[in-house]
Amino acid sequence: MIRVGVVVAALAVGVPASAQSAVDAKAVAEPITRQLEAFRRDDYDTAYAFASAGVRQAFDRHGFERMVKGGYPEIAHSISAFVSRTSGGPDGHVFVHVKIQGENGNSIEALYDMVQESDGWRINGVVTKPDPGMVFRPVPPNARTG
Repeated sequence: MIRVGVVVAALAVGVPASAQSAVDAKAVAEPITRQLEAFRRDDYDTAYAFASAGVRQAFDRHGFERMVKGGYPEIAHSISAFVSRTSGGPDGHVFVHVKIQGENGNSIEALYDMVQESDGWRINGVVTKPDPGMVFRPVPPNARTG
């Protein structure tokens, strides 16, 4: 079962009080969850649409796919993800912390840099690190349970 969740209450906690009124945490996180859903369908055309203008300038569509598959396997093939918090950054950027479980059994924390563009929030970049707090090991399909 694939799960993607946005914990809106947790989102508001990390945003400074002055930015909370100006930033809709759910709207900021939505492109991330929609992009992860697109990656699960192997729909890189849709996933690419959530990238910022700066990312689209750095990578054409096929280069973007190669970069994601080669550098971010847990993001390219996630089985679950949830937003743990957000925080305000410089120049109107918002940082969204997402805990992700990959098909490969690895769990990561991804820090997404979000920017507001004329057509909405876009993903401007992501950095990841292992998340030892999440333990997930897939059960082989032929394993017996119970």
